[in-house]
Amino acid sequence: MPKVTIIGAGGYVFPLTMIRDVLSFPALHDVHFSLMDINPDNLARTFAHAKALVTEHALPALVEATTDRRAALEGADFVVVTFQVGGLEAYRHDVEIPRTYGLDQTVGDTLGPGGIFRGLRTAAALDPIIQDMSEVCPDALMIQYANPMGINCWYSSEAGVKTVGLCHSVQGTSEMLASHMGLEPGSWSFKCAGINHQAWFVEFSHQGRDVLALLRDTMNAYSAQTRTRRETGSANESDDLYGGGGEHVRTAIMNLTGYFQTESSHHASEYLPYFRRTSDEVDHWIQDRWDYYEICMNHDFSALERRAAELATQPLTPSHEYGAYMIESMTTDTPRVVYGNVPNTGVITNLMPGCSVEVPCLVDAQGIQPTHVGDLPAACAGINAGSVAVQNCAVKGAQAGDRDMIRAAVALDRYTSAVLSLDQIYAMVDEMFDAEAQWLPQFEV
Repeated sequence: MPKVTIIGAGGYVFPLTMIRDVLSFPALHDVHFSLMDINPDNLARTFAHAKALVTEHALPALVEATTDRRAALEGADFVVVTFQVGGLEAYRHDVEIPRTYGLDQTVGDTLGPGGIFRGLRTAAALDPIIQDMSEVCPDALMIQYANPMGINCWYSSEAGVKTVGLCHSVQGTSEMLASHMGLEPGSWSFKCAGINHQAWFVEFSHQGRDVLALLRDTMNAYSAQTRTRRETGSANESDDLYGGGGEHVRTAIMNLTGYFQTESSHHASEYLPYFRRTSDEVDHWIQDRWDYYEICMNHDFSALERRAAELATQPLTPSHEYGAYMIESMTTDTPRVVYGNVPNTGVITNLMPGCSVEVPCLVDAQGIQPTHVGDLPAACAGINAGSVAVQNCAVKGAQAGDRDMIRAAVALDRYTSAVLSLDQIYAMVDEMFDAEAQWLPQFEV
């Protein structure tokens, strides 16, 4: 009976999705779930739905809930981390303070001032978890689902915890690309490598035939067609809002590097200096605004509650999240390949050693075995290297409680430095430190 501890189990949908995914595998029906959250009311909600799910399907799984982190971690085999330190109150500072300086992040959870400060808050919360794990479950695997994944995984790995970060951007983007190319399910395959939210489809095949040229032609045509429809007022529902109304940004990055990247055009537009410097530039590249902070502020919580209740009664089938597949493979020695964020121990040879890279990994009872990638294409590696430089300073700053290192991290961010002067960057960072001080004890003077 493997023990799966979920830290941050009070969320509406994801923790229950994770529980359902695990219980979708017969070999894991007797799993021991330990749910932990600092908010007892939210924790009680997830616990009730999880118990209802187990009862509905007459499973022998054990489900417990506690606000005691150390008790939840005792004897764990897998520790799933899924929380947002400071919630919407902290997230508001991540996006609203930079906007007063003219820096408009669409998400702000990966790079830039928002991603860096979210990483600092997460690092402060990870420290006691890491300490407890070293004492009560030293062999457990930390499965990191919280953003900024690259910073979080790098920080946890350097602290000595076996860590893998899991995201759905690889599988989501691959399915989108195959759909646009008209490839039938089960007929295509790919290889992707890079860093989280900025990995590259360096191979894409259909029935064993290389279709990278078709991919490029297809996405350029899609971008052009959707732009024309937008300009003529004939846009339709297929012109995906999440993709920026036509994936213009990711298509431009593909044309720059030769390869399509993971994560949406909205995310991608805030990682590079070419797309968000002026309002006219934003309007050109992102016709429909997609603002994740506003989405979070306007969540229909009654709808989320209904969705959680539905998850407890629907048939047990796994989602496309990798976590449960990884747990089942390591428990039963069933070999699988999943995409994970792991330390760069020579896996990608033209990225910084030790940084967190997203690559295909073989998973079985021996654990996680990253696939050797070698060199990424030069332009792809160049883009990743700039992001890794930001992450490196953020991790080092979090480890040392060094404000100057965090100022450097934000200053190295390409979107930030394309819009703001150094003096503006320093003032903005200091303002964010003041606003978020309650969640950043490692930076106390």
